Amino acid sequence: MSVAPPPTVTLDDRFARELAELALPWQAEEAPDPRLLVLNEPLAAELGLDPTALRGPDGVRLLVGNAVPAGATPVAQAYAGHQFGGFVPRLGDGRALLLGEVVDTEGRLRDLHLKGSGRTPFARGGDGLAAVGPMLREYVVSEAMHALGIPTTRSLAVTATGRPVRRETLLPGAVLARVASSHLRVGSFQYAAVTGDVALLRRLADHAIARHHRDAAEAERPYLALFEAVVAAQAALVARWMLVGFVHGVMNTDNMTISGETIDYGPCAFMEAYDPATVYSSIDHGGRYAYGNQPVVAEWNLARLAEALLPLLHDDAEQAVALAVESLGTFRPQYDAAWSAGMRAKLGLPAGLDDAVAGSLVDDVLPLLRRDHVDHTSFFRALGAAARGDTDAARNLFLDLAGFDGWAERWRALDPDAEAMDRVNPVYIPRNHLVEEALEAATGGDLAPLERLLDVVTAPYAERPGMDRYAAPAPRDFGAYRTFCGT
Repeated sequence: MSVAPPPTVTLDDRFARELAELALPWQAEEAPDPRLLVLNEPLAAELGLDPTALRGPDGVRLLVGNAVPAGATPVAQAYAGHQFGGFVPRLGDGRALLLGEVVDTEGRLRDLHLKGSGRTPFARGGDGLAAVGPMLREYVVSEAMHALGIPTTRSLAVTATGRPVRRETLLPGAVLARVASSHLRVGSFQYAAVTGDVALLRRLADHAIARHHRDAAEAERPYLALFEAVVAAQAALVARWMLVGFVHGVMNTDNMTISGETIDYGPCAFMEAYDPATVYSSIDHGGRYAYGNQPVVAEWNLARLAEALLPLLHDDAEQAVALAVESLGTFRPQYDAAWSAGMRAKLGLPAGLDDAVAGSLVDDVLPLLRRDHVDHTSFFRALGAAARGDTDAARNLFLDLAGFDGWAERWRALDPDAEAMDRVNPVYIPRNHLVEEALEAATGGDLAPLERLLDVVTAPYAERPGMDRYAAPAPRDFGAYRTFCGT
């Protein structure tokens, strides 16, 4: 690996310096023929990076890890995790590197991270590489989530490496350059806890407080305050997932951030026909991470974080457990409040409406959606038209017309706010069939479908003429959809 790409790129090594036990210095595998496929120029500008320089030869080499600025210390991060409920004490970045931290134009510290940059000692038998399709999937979905206002890691670039990757067939390889508030995870704390080194656990907690939850430092019990801040962040995040029909697909504890950002877009997808049992991941045979299970799984993951933090919560083990249980108990009411407020907004209900009336409307419409296999996104957007008087826009989605009519009469009597609904109910999401279409074309060298899809999903609330196919559910002949981890 050589040194000195664009001189405007300055990378700090704060994580590597402060938490050396969790940072393994490593280098990316040399990409033989790197070629930029897509660059997020607005994000580059937000980071204070020059898009023109990133498109140049040295910039492209930076984006695959072939060259890094002088003074940078790329590392593979160590973490543990519960994967589908089973604990693995040593996971870590098997095919990823933290290049370092960059200070953005608003003074915030952000991670610059590579995915698919080659094997590390954490690879556990994998080749450490990634294919073009899965890396572009993360780019599309994470940028769509950002446009929907959902906290998420961001995608800066996808760069083809010129190296083929063997999966079921040979595929073109690629590296994703990802940006995050940090890559601290529940699994990071689990790893530190397993070492038995309480001083390391405390340093990690202090690092997380300074990076993400600074108010906790002033609390009477800073580490309990840290836990409570993560609980609140995750309750709000998962509620937002549920409101747009997002299915993460692999909610292992190593994929839950301390910052409250969505991370690791592997077998993710957006639900079409409303059904809490919706599963897209090819490896989630038991439906552990089904759409409707996501709040329960988030709470379970937070319990694992609480277990890791126990030595910091109180010197007495029983009192530490009692404090953790009490704080964890705030997750459900916080989630319920966030989800209920979001549903009221999606239905355009007035702010002062009685909770029982609002709750009854929500409780009664969801079974109608499920029974008639109504598209989640289309329904809520069509309701905006119904609030303006075009009742058929939503009514035509149902088979049980009498059931919908009875519900709609109650709803319309409350004078729903159509304009407010349009601000929270997207027209466009990354429809699964359109994502697959774009990825297949991109893998074959045609980026035009990807660029059109990105243009639409990064402005999800603005209905545009000629874009009807981007708002429509998958055609019947698309069949049952399955996604893969992309490893």
